[in-house]
Amino acid sequence: MKSIHSAPYLHLLELLVERRNRAGLTQSQVAEKLGRPQSYVSKFERGERRLDVIEFLEVCKHLETDPYKLLRELELKGSQAL
Repeated sequence: MKSIHSAPYLHLLELLVERRNRAGLTQSQVAEKLGRPQSYVSKFERGERRLDVIEFLEVCKHLETDPYKLLRELELKGSQAL
């Protein structure tokens, strides 16, 4: 199984969408902050495009979310599944 479709990666995407919604931002607004087209946000949120670490940090910055806390939440969810 490719990691882009793994349960942890899909959960990470869910967390990013949740943080975007919590920030009251649309995909278009996030894309504008990133200097990218709206389709860029749509594709990574749907798992069609993989975020690298630098992109992940940039997205978190514009969502005003702590990337380390987000990853910790992801890690804790994963350890509960074991």
